[in-house]
Amino acid sequence: MDPTLARRDPAPRLSPERLEAALVRLGSVLVLGAVLAQLDATIVTVGLGPMADGLGTSMATVQWVSAGYLLAVAFVAPLSGWLQTRYGGKRVWLASVALFLTASALSGLAWSGTSLIAFRLLQGVGGGLMQPVGQSLAARHAGPQRIGRLVGIITVPVSLAPILGPVLGGALLQGAGWRWLFLVNVPVALLALALAARIVPCDTGTRDTSARPDGIGLALLPTGLAALVYGLAQYGQDPGPGPAQGVTLTAGAVLLAGYAAHALRTRRTPLLDLRLFAGRGFTLAAINTFLLGATLYSSMMLLPLYFTQVKGASALQAGLMLAPQALGSALITPLAGRLTDRHGPRTVVLAGITLTVLGTLPFALDGGTPGQLLPAAALFVRGVGLGAVLPPNVAATYTCVDRSRAPAATSARTVLNRVGGSVGTALLATLLHSALAGTAAHGATAESAYAHTFRWALALGALTLLPAARYPRRAPGKD
Repeated sequence: MDPTLARRDPAPRLSPERLEAALVRLGSVLVLGAVLAQLDATIVTVGLGPMADGLGTSMATVQWVSAGYLLAVAFVAPLSGWLQTRYGGKRVWLASVALFLTASALSGLAWSGTSLIAFRLLQGVGGGLMQPVGQSLAARHAGPQRIGRLVGIITVPVSLAPILGPVLGGALLQGAGWRWLFLVNVPVALLALALAARIVPCDTGTRDTSARPDGIGLALLPTGLAALVYGLAQYGQDPGPGPAQGVTLTAGAVLLAGYAAHALRTRRTPLLDLRLFAGRGFTLAAINTFLLGATLYSSMMLLPLYFTQVKGASALQAGLMLAPQALGSALITPLAGRLTDRHGPRTVVLAGITLTVLGTLPFALDGGTPGQLLPAAALFVRGVGLGAVLPPNVAATYTCVDRSRAPAATSARTVLNRVGGSVGTALLATLLHSALAGTAAHGATAESAYAHTFRWALALGALTLLPAARYPRRAPGKD
C-alpha cells in the first residue's frame, strides 16, 4: 500500500487506479470485522438446545446467550463516536477485535450458563464497536464519490452473515459441538488483527485527545436503550406482558426522553448527536435504517422457524434452505454500490425494496410455498432485494454529513438499526405466538399462522418505501 495513505487523513493523493486498489484492500480488511459481528448474532441460534444440555441449564437461561449479546451491542454502540474522536478509529477497531477474540475463546471454554452469558456480554461489547467503527473508517477514507463502491464491499456480510450463520452453525454442531460456535471466531479475529495493523490507515489527524465523555448522556442513553431492548425482548417472549415488562419499557422511554432533552441543550459533544437529524437527508436515511433493521432481523427470526415447524426441516436443512437468499445478496451487493455512485440512491433503494417485498409475498399466501422450487426462487429474489437496498442506504447516511461527523453518523445508524431489529422481532414474535395459539381453537394449521405473520412482515417491508421515495435522485457530487 502506498505510504501516503497511512500518513494523510482523510483523502490521500493517489492516482485513481492506486486509490481504487487501496480502498479495496481497506474494505477487505474491515469486512472481516463485519463478518465476525454479524455472523455471531445468528450462528448461535441453532445451538441453544445443545448448550443448555451441555451446561446443565434451562432454555429460559440459555436464551440470554443471544439476548445478552444484543443488549451489549445496544449499550456500547452510542460510545463508538466518542471513542473514535478520543483515541482514533484504527485503535478502537483493533481493540474491539481483540476484545471480541478474547471473549470468543472464553465463551468456548465456559463452564456454566452464567459464565457463558457473561462472556457473551463481552462479545457484544466488541461486536457492537467493530461494525460502526469499521464503517466510519471506510466512509472517512473513501469520500463521497467512492463511498457507494466501498460500502458495496463492506456491506456484503451484512446481508450474508445473518443468513449463513445458521448454515455454519448447523455444520459445526454436527461435526464439532456447540463450543466451536464461538471458537471458530478466534482464527478469523487473529487474521483481521494481523492485516489491519499493516493496511488500515492511521487517523491521528482526526483525534482530539482532550475530548471528554458525555457523562450525563452515558448514564441516560445506553441505559435507556438497554431497558427498551430488554423490555421488547421480554414482550416478544410473552405476548401478555406483566407489570415488570411495562415498568421496564416505561423506564427506557423516560431515560431516552431525558437524553433527548440533554443532547439538544448540552454544549459538549453529545454521546449520540441528535442535531444530525436537522438535515433532511440524514433523517430520511435514519428512518429507513430503522425500518430496514426491523424488516431484516424479524424475517431472519421467522424464516428458520417456518422451515423447521412447517416444512419439518432440521436446523442444518433450514440453514441450507436459506442459501438462495445469500446467493442473491452476494451477486447484487457489489453492483448496487456502483449503481449508487452513478445514479444516486433513490432508484436503487426503491428497486431493492420492491424485490424484497415480492420475495416475501409467497410466504404470506394461505397456500404457503409448496415444493422446493418456489421457496428457493422467492428467497433468491428477496436476497437480491436486500443486497440492493443495503449499500445505497448506508451511503445515503454518510453523503449528507461532513467527513468529520462520520463517527457520529455511524453510531446513530447502528443504534437505529439494532433497535429497529428489536422492535420488529418483538412485534412479529408476538403476532406469531398469538396466531399459533389460535390455530387449535379455529381448526387452522401452523402454516396459516405463519402466513398471517408473514403478511405483517410484508407490510413492514412495504413501509420502507415511504422514506426511500424521498431519497435524492442523483449521485453525490453530480449535477
